[in-house]
Amino acid sequence: MNSTEHTAPQPEGPAPGRKFFVDTTAPTTATTATTAQNGFDVFRSAWESQIGEALPLPPWEPVGSGEFRVRVRAFKVHDTVISGVHGELMAGGTRGASHHLEDRVLVHVMGRGVWRFVSPRDRDETAVPAGQFIVRHNGPPARFEVAPHSSAKVLILPAAPLGPLIRDRATAGPADSPELRLLMAHTEIVEATLDDLTPAGAEAARNALLELVKGVLMRTFDDTEPLLAPALTQAAREIADRLLTDPDLSPATLARELKVSVRTLHRAFAETDDSVAGYIRRRRLEQSRLELTAPGTRLTVSEIAARWQFADSSHFIRAFKKEYGQTPADYARSQK
Repeated sequence: MNSTEHTAPQPEGPAPGRKFFVDTTAPTTATTATTAQNGFDVFRSAWESQIGEALPLPPWEPVGSGEFRVRVRAFKVHDTVISGVHGELMAGGTRGASHHLEDRVLVHVMGRGVWRFVSPRDRDETAVPAGQFIVRHNGPPARFEVAPHSSAKVLILPAAPLGPLIRDRATAGPADSPELRLLMAHTEIVEATLDDLTPAGAEAARNALLELVKGVLMRTFDDTEPLLAPALTQAAREIADRLLTDPDLSPATLARELKVSVRTLHRAFAETDDSVAGYIRRRRLEQSRLELTAPGTRLTVSEIAARWQFADSSHFIRAFKKEYGQTPADYARSQK
């Protein structure tokens, strides 16, 4: 393997050392083979230079003859790390009776493939497939295996605030649970705003992250906690975006999906530029506008209105003109 390291430019201003990127997925060649251990050493070197020694990696040893080929993009938020991991080939384990990350809790949310954990004590195996998550304490040392071309969101968190809830037992479940949806929505917000966060803002983002992980562990969350309102709004938007053509989409639908009251959902949206219904209407109008000028489209204005759940073509035309200053037909002609 010709292992290469690509380091992302560090952000300027208030956020030095918050971003990390490393890629050791270059293909193996006959003359430049790199061992799994060497691949991990490249990864470790990049981690220590970009994230720092405050969050050190544990000693690691490969399992079998597999290579360590991984691509990681991570974000440091106070004393936590949010990372996206794509592993082409990765299998190994931590070495020794203890290591630096034993005071950490890890959350794996699988998007693709399978991540397997094997306990050295009882050789019990836990497989986490795509669409599932696991929250586990990072000790004692354990062996792991990652199926080729797997991808996951991995969070590294301090154990002290979560220890009373997690103890020595892992918590696993579906990634589409309301609590996990809120957690993932919050990570998206943090990643998008990281460069603009002050140290106090980063600490607040970290505190919200911990509260949401507690919600995952307890399978419920405090819907009156102000810190969680942005995540609740983002999660509701993501669900709404997937259901825009559903005639039953409404604030009540979103509240039911997220296991909160409609009042709580409205309260969260009150901090944004849209109401819940206003967001749904705006996104439906955006999609209908794109469809009006899509190459090869043969849908009529009435058909587009019906597809995006407007009561009738007259209602659609009025709403479209109010939003864009033109009727749908005029807009379509202007784009040709």
